[in-house]
Amino acid sequence: MDVQGRTAPGFEKVAEVFAANFARYGEVGAAFAAYRDGEPVVDLWAGVTDPGTGRPWQADTLQLVFSGAKGLMSACVLLLVERGLLELDAPAARYWPEFAAAGKERITVGEILSHQARLPGVQQPVDAEELLNPEHMAALLAAQAPTTDPRAAFVYHALTWGWLTGELVRRVDGRTVGALFADEFAGPLGLDIWLGLPDTEHHRVATTIAGPGVLRPKDEDEERDALQVLTRNPLLTPDAPALWNSATFRRAQLPAVGAHVTARSMARFYTCLARGGELDGVRVLDEATVRLGRRELRRGVSPLWGTPMAYGAGFELRTELGLFGPPPDAFGHAGAGGSRHGAWPGERVGFSYTMNLTRAEFPDRRPLDLLASLHEATLAFPR
Repeated sequence: MDVQGRTAPGFEKVAEVFAANFARYGEVGAAFAAYRDGEPVVDLWAGVTDPGTGRPWQADTLQLVFSGAKGLMSACVLLLVERGLLELDAPAARYWPEFAAAGKERITVGEILSHQARLPGVQQPVDAEELLNPEHMAALLAAQAPTTDPRAAFVYHALTWGWLTGELVRRVDGRTVGALFADEFAGPLGLDIWLGLPDTEHHRVATTIAGPGVLRPKDEDEERDALQVLTRNPLLTPDAPALWNSATFRRAQLPAVGAHVTARSMARFYTCLARGGELDGVRVLDEATVRLGRRELRRGVSPLWGTPMAYGAGFELRTELGLFGPPPDAFGHAGAGGSRHGAWPGERVGFSYTMNLTRAEFPDRRPLDLLASLHEATLAFPR
């Protein structure tokens, strides 16, 4: 595999592992980047953006990262907490009065961020047009009662997390999530990251491909489990790839799953957080705010997947699975199908792995192998 880009001295093994992913795991197109203390140490890309056209992956190729967007959205919420517009321990209904309906008056902002709102799905059937309308979806959730299933006390809110947090942002700040992130993070830090992609940038987006087992048709066993039915992700149905790769989806500002990014820019974003909210002399968050964001709010085992979960204020925290690499202080957010983005504060490292072939295997060895080699190089070649 012809790998493009560069590594800093001592990080060459990362490039070898990146190339090996194509042979071992059938990678189609991908990028991996890492910054240490604000300096790039890995910036790699290879493969093609679309097997049909054979168009090569470029340095500025954008990739949909699904729930990788949640880390970006978490930073937006934390910024509003820092400015006194939101409080994690306050009821969400303080800022969004309609949310108090149907017994939700005590659900807090922090519980929403840490997947404890008992609203893991939308009960009312919706079509694709409604799905891409955050205000409409937020209104449905405001009217909906939280599920009483005891397992829902801590269950992943794949899509609803974004509609809930996005509406809180809109209520207290007035901007859409895309505008807020652009104004407060992407612009000041020079990030090629988009929550709502302008039409002028669509030509740079890689085609997202569903690997075997990623798409899930309705299962008769799930139909007998109301919580499984409620949490079924409409973006993982057999016809979903057409939506993922549509101009309409790219334009939509979906706070939970709609970010298009370069790996380089995501790594810069997370190295900024690893440095306590400052990069290149630009401060976007106070150090105390970053610490608040990665303070543990809930830890447990997913009642649906049987795997460990741990969350701060929106960020995923390290569990025994080590999905964000070996450091115990690692945090960030993964994306469906394999992408991985995060920070190692102790090493002041930020990283991002993006790819266009989504895989169902768990754990996915592609990012784990890369993070293991990155960590080994980081320890072997300290600053």
